[in-house]
Amino acid sequence: MVKARKHLYIEGRVQGVGFRSSVQQKANKLKINGWVKNLYDGRVEAVFTGQFNNIEKMIKYVKKGPGFASIYNVEVINENFINEFNKFHIKY
Repeated sequence: MVKARKHLYIEGRVQGVGFRSSVQQKANKLKINGWVKNLYDGRVEAVFTGQFNNIEKMIKYVKKGPGFASIYNVEVINENFINEFNKFHIKY
């Protein structure tokens, strides 16, 4: 399987709506490792590592978000895969 690493910046109504916890739950279902955190400017930042196909599903999910989120921009940066994470967690 092809492994990938994607670094994302998500803009919209993404704080205070359960966005990070929903991303963590979806990542765990898709066996994606990495992290997600709120930024001080109102965006959310995330790093996903794992199988390419599952990361693509994860990006599609992030572009929609959970029920109360409203996403208007997702910046996706391709990075070299590094097997640095063994789980997905929320950074504070």
